[in-house]
Amino acid sequence: MNNRKIHVSFQKLVLTLNLIGAMVLRLTIGGLAQAEPLPKEAMLPLALAQKAAAEALAKCEEGGYKVSVAVADRGGNLKVLLRGDGAGPHTTDSSFRKAYTAASLRRSTLHLAELIAKVPSIQALRDMNDKILILGGGLPIELEGEVVGGIGVGGAPGGHLDEACAAAGLASLGKLQAPSPENAK
Repeated sequence: MNNRKIHVSFQKLVLTLNLIGAMVLRLTIGGLAQAEPLPKEAMLPLALAQKAAAEALAKCEEGGYKVSVAVADRGGNLKVLLRGDGAGPHTTDSSFRKAYTAASLRRSTLHLAELIAKVPSIQALRDMNDKILILGGGLPIELEGEVVGGIGVGGAPGGHLDEACAAAGLASLGKLQAPSPENAK
């Protein structure tokens, strides 16, 4: 009988500890859920990304340039890729990498290339990861003061021409714009 009393007491202790643990867990989870609201981020809708890419491609085609245009979201994920007729196979990769770089570093890739030439100590930016490409032709896309992605063009005979086509893509959206180097976050 002594063992039975010990067993009943042990069961009560286990139940009490389980009850206390459940209450602590509920308070902890409830407190965490109320402590901080989830962050909200602006996103680049697919329709706007497609429009910007199409306009950038059209601008380059006007100049006789055979290019590819890529749009990446804020996380650097490919959202749109257009490869113009006759564009070289390398242009799909370069346009994406420029879009990724512009979205990631929140600056024009032409501006970054010029900056690296002037300030050699920041050349390591090129080696941050294998997706970075610091050549003219990539612009960050800003919506309501927040960078929501990047657009990249590859294949025109010069980064400044790639960038002009990317800028035309952004201009077609009106309210979207590339942040100036001074205002880039």
